[in-house]
Formats: sequence, C-alpha cells, structure tokens
Amino acid sequence: MSTQHTTEWKGYEKIAFRFFFIYFLIQSVPLDWVYYQQVFSINWLHLRYNDIFVLAHYMPQFFGGAQHFTGWFIVAAIAAIGTIAWTFIDRSQAKEYTNLYYWIRVIVRYRLAIGVIAYGFLKVFPLQSPYPSLSNLNTSYGDFTRWKLFSISLGIVPSYETFLGFVEVAAGLLLLYRKTASVGAVIILLFTGNVFMSNIAYEGGEVVYSLYLIVLALFVLFWDLQRITTLIVLQKPATPNRFRPVFTAKWQVYARTILKLAFIFFFVLLYSFKTATGYKHHPYQFPVAKGLPSVSGIYNVKTFRINGDTLAYSKNDPVRWQDVVFEEWNTISIRSNRPVVIDSNNVEKITAADNDKTYELEGTIGRHYYSYTEDSAQRVLTLQNKNKFYKNEQLILHYNRPNDSTIVLYGVNEHRDSVFATLERINKKYLLKEVEREGRGKSLKL
Repeated sequence: MSTQHTTEWKGYEKIAFRFFFIYFLIQSVPLDWVYYQQVFSINWLHLRYNDIFVLAHYMPQFFGGAQHFTGWFIVAAIAAIGTIAWTFIDRSQAKEYTNLYYWIRVIVRYRLAIGVIAYGFLKVFPLQSPYPSLSNLNTSYGDFTRWKLFSISLGIVPSYETFLGFVEVAAGLLLLYRKTASVGAVIILLFTGNVFMSNIAYEGGEVVYSLYLIVLALFVLFWDLQRITTLIVLQKPATPNRFRPVFTAKWQVYARTILKLAFIFFFVLLYSFKTATGYKHHPYQFPVAKGLPSVSGIYNVKTFRINGDTLAYSKNDPVRWQDVVFEEWNTISIRSNRPVVIDSNNVEKITAADNDKTYELEGTIGRHYYSYTEDSAQRVLTLQNKNKFYKNEQLILHYNRPNDSTIVLYGVNEHRDSVFATLERINKKYLLKEVEREGRGKSLKL
C-alpha cells in the first residue's frame, strides 16, 4: 500500500496529531477485557438485537457504575504520555502523518456509524419509547419525572419516532463512505446535539454517551472543516481533499471490500432484521409474559379490608388501595397514598429477562408495580414488587372472578396482614386511542 504525495507538516501539527491519534484510538477501539467478556458471553447461535446493541454501545470505562467523564480525563492522560514518548522516539523522522490521519478517521467514522445506527433502529421500530402502558395512562402528570414525560411524549407518536430513527440510520450510512462522511457528521452534530441538550434539560441518563458521539462527529468533520469554512463562510473556491491510500496488492483490495461488506451485513442488515423481529416478539421495555386472560384494564377498589377492618375510600390513606391496573402482560400496579421511592434509572439498557424490564415504573411515583405469577390450580397470584428499593416485598393473593367486570382478591400483603379487595372494572376511554381510532381533526365523544 502506498500513499499519494503530501506536503510536510509543521512541528506543532505533528504533536497535536499524535495526541489525538492516541486519544481517539482508545476512545474508538475496545481495549478493555470487560468488552471482550461480553463478546464471548453472547450465544452466537441465538443472536438477539440486544447482543448487537451491547457491542455497539461501547465507550471506554475505567470504573463501574454509571457513565461519567472521569474516563475521558484518564484517556487524555494516556494520550499525553503516549504523545511525549512518540515525539521522543520519532524526533524529526516523519514529515507528515497524512496516511495515519486517514486511517484513524476511518476507525472513528465506523465507530460513530455503529453507535448511531444502533440507536436508529431502536427508533425505526419504536422500541426505545413505546406507547404508554395503562398504568402510565392512569398516572397523574405531576407524578412523572421530566425524563419519563419526554419518553412518553415520544412514545405516543410512533411515526415521528420512526422518522427520527431513519435520520440516525441515514447519517450512519453516510459515514461509511469517504465522500459523504462529512455530511453524515453534520447531521449527527445537529441530531445528537439536540439529544444531548434534551438529556440535560430532561435529566436523561445518556449525557455522557451523547456527548461522546458528538466529539467523534466533530473529529470526522474536522477533516473537511477548513474547506467548508472557506467555501461557505468566506465564499472562496475550495479544493476537496482527495487523499486516499493506494492499494497495490490484490489481497488488500479484497480485504477492504470483505471487511466493509461484513460490517454492513452485521450492523445494518442483520441488526435491522433482529430489531424488527424483536419489535414483534421481544420488546425490551415491557415484559412479554402474558397476564391473566381478559382482565387488562383499570379497576376501582370498591371495598377494601385490612385485618378484617373495612377502610373507606380515601386519597390520603397510605394503606387503602385507590385503584388497580392489570396490564396485558404480567404486571399489576396499585395506586394509593403510600410513598414510592422513585427508580430514576434512565440509561438505555436492553435486557431479555422480564424481571429486569423496569421501564414501566422508572421515573414515576404514585403507584407500586408488581410482576406476578399465577397458580391456576389454586387460583393464587404471587406479586413481587418490581422496584429495586422494595425487592423484598411480596404479596400472596387468591383471586375470584364473579363476572367479567369484577375481581376479588384476598390473602396477605407485604406485612403479612390479611387483605381483602373487591375490584370493579372502569370502562374508561382514552383520548389518545380515540384520536387514533377516529382520526385527527374529527369530533370525539368521551
């Protein structure tokens, strides 16, 4: 492989390049053992979209827990040390690093493409922000965090979410080609810049990762930034940078083509197929296990007894249930005045196990959420609080269904007090669903 003729770089340009080469190489190429531990833990014979997303969501972390900027300073320190060593070893031997600059930009381009495409397909097939659950639709507006309100607001317009996903995917695909990479970087800066500001404004959990993608996009764009500024701002003629490595051996040409096709197949074609399948059969925000048949809906608690004492309806009573929601899946939510320690986790995570899917309760108070299992022979429901702050809380309730609109629950609560409740279904209409059914612009009767 040979290179085209280029001019000699200035000394400070070479030093700056050495630093950024090392910095972005560490930021883009997985070098830690935890990442490869994840790679080897994947069941490649039964690959799922969440496996590919985990691989695509890489960002170097030196400490466990939530993402933070400390790792960036560590990477910068390593890059600074490497720059000093490189400068000492290289002295004045290298006149320029145009070829290395090309290849580090290729690495960053593909790393950035993986990141935005991974998120893009989660929106193309509206998985990231699903349509609100019945429990969410029956929760007061003020009981949501800003982040949850943002997610729900996106979830009620799946077509817009899909459009946003196509924008991300298109930008990622533009990055795969040298001539359109800067265009893709500009789109990402505008799109992900908005995501970054939204994470700040709505207290989202992806502030660090969204800024990480922005920094990668800035590096990709810098290649053409001077020419773009000359052409658009100064309105002067600008010559495009036509540098590219010249492959002299056939195996180099074949290897480049095979690697690119393999990348497109795995991170675009296969991932999109797996995500589409997951949207239909394995959504990651809500459980997939079915609940009791024909019971989904909101129920008023008509009568409620605790240890044999009947409690009148009250919005202030922390013990007395106010209403109960049965989801289509195996989740029951109970509203009362009992305080809820909010689960504010809002970092994007894709989990396969239903017990780990806590999106429905994250960022909300006012309700306690329980996953349940059914013993159909004994007609017993075992309820387990899904909130991580109440992981030891369990209710065991027998159930009867005198008719299609009534459910009777009795058993013991989390304190082993006897509890009895008669639930009556509320035939409630939801404005969002009526609008979808009747069409926008038409009069509605609720």
